[in-house]
Amino acid sequence: MALVSVTRLRVRSIFYLPQFFWHTFKVQRQAKSAPGMLAGRLMLEARLVFWTATLWQGEAAMRSFRSSGAHMKAMPKLLDWCDEASYVHWEHESAELPSWTEAHRRMVTEGKLSKVKNPSAAQSAKKFPEPRKGGSEGQRLNPA
Repeated sequence: MALVSVTRLRVRSIFYLPQFFWHTFKVQRQAKSAPGMLAGRLMLEARLVFWTATLWQGEAAMRSFRSSGAHMKAMPKLLDWCDEASYVHWEHESAELPSWTEAHRRMVTEGKLSKVKNPSAAQSAKKFPEPRKGGSEGQRLNPA
């Protein structure tokens, strides 16, 4: 059985975008070569909202990725950069990533909030709109 990890981040100002994009690029590169990463995709929405969905061989592989390299270096910066940050993990029988609709449903019902220094009203209420993907499933992250 695989593990799905979904994150939702809202960057609170365009001022942080250059740094955010630089770190995102490095984290993407790390993810593509991470042991146990089966699939992934990213999606940018309006209002500086970013979703990620990744599929892992198991929780140990996901935790190893999360606590190392570029990802570990970027995580503390989200405290300042974001006014909304949340994540959800679940076991998944399929070898395919779930839809963004399912990712959102899980985020709202089972997700956890990450700490941010300047939380929005939506963060405080844990009320996040469903992704508006505009017909796109997002950018694929294929393992190397």
